[in-house]
Amino acid sequence: MTTKARNETYRYSSQRLILIKHNRVHFTIFILITCVTFFIALHTRFFLQTPPPQPSSWKTCSMFNTTNELNSMVHKLRSSVTFLPLKDLRYARAPLEGHTWFMSSMYDTHEDGEVQYQQFPSESSDGRLLCLKGRDTHDGSWNSYALAWPQALPYNTTFMRGLTFVSYNHYNYDNLWHGLSSMVPFVAWHMMNNCSKLPSRWVLYHWGELRFKMGLWVDTLMEATFNGPPIIEGFDGVDEDGPVCFEEAVVMRHNEGGMSRERRMEVYDLMRCKARMYCNVTLKGSDIENNDRGLPMTGTTLFLRTGPRSFKNETTVVEIFQKECAKIEGCTFVVAHSNNLTFCEQVKLMSMTDILISPHGAQLTNMFLMERNSSVMEFFPKGWLKLAGVGQYVYHWIASWSGMKHEGNWRDPHGEHCPYSEDDQRCMSIYKNGRIGHNQTHFEEWTKRFWLRSRQERLKKLQ
Repeated sequence: MTTKARNETYRYSSQRLILIKHNRVHFTIFILITCVTFFIALHTRFFLQTPPPQPSSWKTCSMFNTTNELNSMVHKLRSSVTFLPLKDLRYARAPLEGHTWFMSSMYDTHEDGEVQYQQFPSESSDGRLLCLKGRDTHDGSWNSYALAWPQALPYNTTFMRGLTFVSYNHYNYDNLWHGLSSMVPFVAWHMMNNCSKLPSRWVLYHWGELRFKMGLWVDTLMEATFNGPPIIEGFDGVDEDGPVCFEEAVVMRHNEGGMSRERRMEVYDLMRCKARMYCNVTLKGSDIENNDRGLPMTGTTLFLRTGPRSFKNETTVVEIFQKECAKIEGCTFVVAHSNNLTFCEQVKLMSMTDILISPHGAQLTNMFLMERNSSVMEFFPKGWLKLAGVGQYVYHWIASWSGMKHEGNWRDPHGEHCPYSEDDQRCMSIYKNGRIGHNQTHFEEWTKRFWLRSRQERLKKLQ
């Protein structure tokens, strides 16, 4: 090989060696760059997942923003409480079909056979409290209600602690029957809760209008039942324009509707027992007292009233029943007027009565104060059968609900003249407060048959 050829071969080998070294350097750099990139990417991901610690000033700012947001939310909740009229006129003509017009947006809680009620707070109210607004005593549509969260009550709220009973009455609280019908559901709810919850106050509504008292008879019965006089809320000293919210409230608006007969009898049993305890009435001896010859005593009471639906000839009616009672050994006869007896005097009288004879009227409400299976005889003036509607049967109902026996009615066929046909509803304005005559033969035969049957039943019970 020539010198020139050797030089060319050497130069080629040197260039190749340089190229190889160059490529190795590039490859090394590539590996380094790849490793660094991977390392940076890994730390960047970790950095994003775990934020670096913040200065204390940042934390304070964050907490300040959160508090502002919460305060803003509470303000919005307090301002957004919407009050609806207690009296919803859409349902005024059909109060018992589905919704009632009192607090019409709410449904009742109802278990089969138990009382219908609303309770606040509860699961059905999502933990919200009942709030009432307005003090109107003439137009219930001016009074209103709303639900509010305990942590966000409306502005200017008066908060009342304890349990509040809110009652709706379609009629009034002065009448014995209507008042009792409104109170019975509260007693039923009280029993459902093992008689452990007593009301701190009562709020009374009639057609959505506020009322500030019950009749004395109803008031005393509730005092006996709940171990203390009912405090009727008058909202004295409360901001007239501001709402009142209750720590706990129970609302009744369907009277005894939905309750089974068995549950009603339990409620009347409790009230009878409580009334006797309150009035210190003690029943001596066995359930049936006997006379000296061992025959059962039958206490008979002619319970009279004055004014509308009283007897026209009271003296004659007393003589008829007194004479028939005297024919039955063991029959005792008492004449009493409902308008001159105190509550406790009525309780004592009814506890001694096995047979109650009385005209149709609120005084018959006392029948549940007699022992179970006692009997009732009822009298009506002319015109009631055709024109009075279902209301004339209320004492049939209470007799059944309290475990009594309603022995029938006597309806006077004679009375004041009505210028319209007898089935014209306008005649009811004449017949409603009519007075009751008598039929001596019918009264004698009716009472004789009834007393003899009653005596036989009582003899069987003694055997």
